[in-house]
Amino acid sequence: MERPIYQNILKKTDEKKKQLAVLIDPDKFDSSDIIDLANEAGVDYFFVGGSLMVKGNIEQCVRSIKKKSSIPVIIFPGTAMQICNIADGILFISLISGRNADLLIGQHVAAAPYLKQSKLEILSTGYILVDSGRQTTASYISNTTPVPANKSEIAACTAMAGEMLGLSLIYLDAGSGAKKAVSEKMIKRVKQTINVPLLVGGGIRSAEHARKALQAGADMLVVGSAFEKNPELLLSIADAVHKEVILQG
Repeated sequence: MERPIYQNILKKTDEKKKQLAVLIDPDKFDSSDIIDLANEAGVDYFFVGGSLMVKGNIEQCVRSIKKKSSIPVIIFPGTAMQICNIADGILFISLISGRNADLLIGQHVAAAPYLKQSKLEILSTGYILVDSGRQTTASYISNTTPVPANKSEIAACTAMAGEMLGLSLIYLDAGSGAKKAVSEKMIKRVKQTINVPLLVGGGIRSAEHARKALQAGADMLVVGSAFEKNPELLLSIADAVHKEVILQG
């Protein structure tokens, strides 16, 4: 089975080319400006979804993106209900940092038959929530305790276990609206422990934040709420990603 998205992520990771994904919450998507900015910035992927959706229409959001961009759209589901067949792929997320069985395997069982019939590329992802200094929607809705910010060894062992279970990606996330980003120490420790690509998101509010996370070992950054009030921030973060490519090339 062909896996073009994952193969592209692997290829860029092997070449030490850093990647950038823009996370769009359908509840907050009310403008196509961010799509234009993402095109201009050379973003690699759109992630679409949220821990809690109240009014957003995920299919309508994906259609809007696809009308204006050729950038692949990947569903970042908060629940098994967030499946959209017109997207290009889906993060099949197992919340490996928590002990909530429903988010480790339960919702996956419910979603599997629908995903099997879809044309979505399945990206099995070990999701690790990291404490950010405040409770986020993700930690509240998931009813799990995030990995303490100063416990890099817990994150590393969790990531190691996820890779041994066969997960294709590891995602360290401080959560939307995070007060603090995932520390460089934790990113570095996890990256040293695994061989699969490492995604990092939450609390990245500046190009300098982005640069430090990339230099610590993140293969892909995921940015979302930071540019909701300041869309132009996306351009400076993208510039930091591209410059890191040059530095490491």
